[in-house]
Amino acid sequence: MDSAVIRTGGKQYVVTPGQKIKVEKLDKKEGEEITFDEVLALQKGDSIEIGEPLVKGAKVLGKVLRQARRKKVIVFKYRRENRYKLKKGHKQPFSEIEITEIK
Repeated sequence: MDSAVIRTGGKQYVVTPGQKIKVEKLDKKEGEEITFDEVLALQKGDSIEIGEPLVKGAKVLGKVLRQARRKKVIVFKYRRENRYKLKKGHKQPFSEIEITEIK
């Protein structure tokens, strides 16, 4: 089975064709094709190719399925003797990608 390790948004992901992953928000519209050029490692069958730092000529193609925001995370700060309370919420945006092909 073919798989690859890609880097996007400061994080690394192990991907295979047909897999859906959620990555940091990308500037692409839903339905657009995307190419990941930063391939760190590549596995084709039994052979493994590790880049130094990138595998030359390797690309991972994908399709943007949707742009959305994750569940809300509550940030609560409290200082007991200073009468200080702060409550904030945060929703991190993400892009959901379907991996179509590894070249």
